Amino acid sequence: MKNFKELNFEKNGNGLIPAIIQDVKSFKVLMLGYMSRGSLAVTMEKGLVTFYSRSRKVLWTKGETSGNYLKVVSIDADCDGDTLLIMAEPTGNICHKGTFSCFGDEFQIIKTEDTRVSINKNCEAQIKNNSQAIIKEGAQLSRNNIVKGGVISNLISTIRDRHEKMPEGSYTAQLFRKGTTAIAQKVGEEAVEVVVEAVKGDRERLVYELADLAYHTLVLMENEGISTGDLNEELKKRSS
Repeated sequence: MKNFKELNFEKNGNGLIPAIIQDVKSFKVLMLGYMSRGSLAVTMEKGLVTFYSRSRKVLWTKGETSGNYLKVVSIDADCDGDTLLIMAEPTGNICHKGTFSCFGDEFQIIKTEDTRVSINKNCEAQIKNNSQAIIKEGAQLSRNNIVKGGVISNLISTIRDRHEKMPEGSYTAQLFRKGTTAIAQKVGEEAVEVVVEAVKGDRERLVYELADLAYHTLVLMENEGISTGDLNEELKKRSS
């Protein structure tokens, strides 16, 4: 959606929509704020991310006090027109606590010939924990005969088969051909989508995005030779 006049500022009943700010170079999620029509107009005019303060009831440009501005690179809206994703170039640490991001400061940059991917170490652990929880829950549901045939087990088998046969036209095989960096980037992108839907409170979309995250995590596990047995062993250590 490029026509920002179609944005749904009234969905939450306060004339505001959430705006997720992402670092254009590392793809790390920097912060989340809220924008009104006025703050979005100022953002587009000045080229600096400007929010609406819900506590002070005023517009404020990020960095006006600290000098750590967010220079706008691109602005996109989601399919429903009620959330913004802003790619920006930070000029310093963004969090008021002094860290680079409001979502943690430990990250590393993986450089390839044409890709720069940021992997937040804390987020990476959270994604792994989430996938473990999904697998554990799936196994429990299977034992209770709620999920007939074991959906997670069938998915793992399908992913392994695609990895072995690498059929043309298969999205899963295409991911394997691109390699670890591309697969890890997809896991990161899906994690961001999970954050977006969780913040919005859209349960249906959250379930959808969690399923995407689980799938891409399982693809990454297969690519790296990590099995559910490895996860089970790790979980046993944590539960002892």
